[in-house]
Amino acid sequence: MATPLAQRHCVECRPGTAPLGRNEVDQLLGEVPGWKVDQADGHIRLTRTVTFKGFMPGVDLVNRIAPIAEAEGHHPDLLLTYGSLTIWLWTHAAGGLTDNDFIVAARLDGAISHVLY
Repeated sequence: MATPLAQRHCVECRPGTAPLGRNEVDQLLGEVPGWKVDQADGHIRLTRTVTFKGFMPGVDLVNRIAPIAEAEGHHPDLLLTYGSLTIWLWTHAAGGLTDNDFIVAARLDGAISHVLY
């Protein structure tokens, strides 16, 4: 049995790392409910928008996300607005999605579950 994503850790990616194929992406996407794959500015990325009341729950969530991302050495793009936080993940070195993106998404889900909606 494979180790759950939230219990795994990122591995270093270098330029030229191959991105995951569509079948692999679809399989891993099933392990991170609430996340979706989109494409913008030529990037295929994993994305999730969390909504809440007010501004400070988003600040709290950013503060929960930051140490997770730093520990994994894999940093999402974050857009905080009043009432929502959008999170984008992709592996720049691979030019697409890798296991690392799904690992971080799964690990962030624990932080997201603590947000007051």
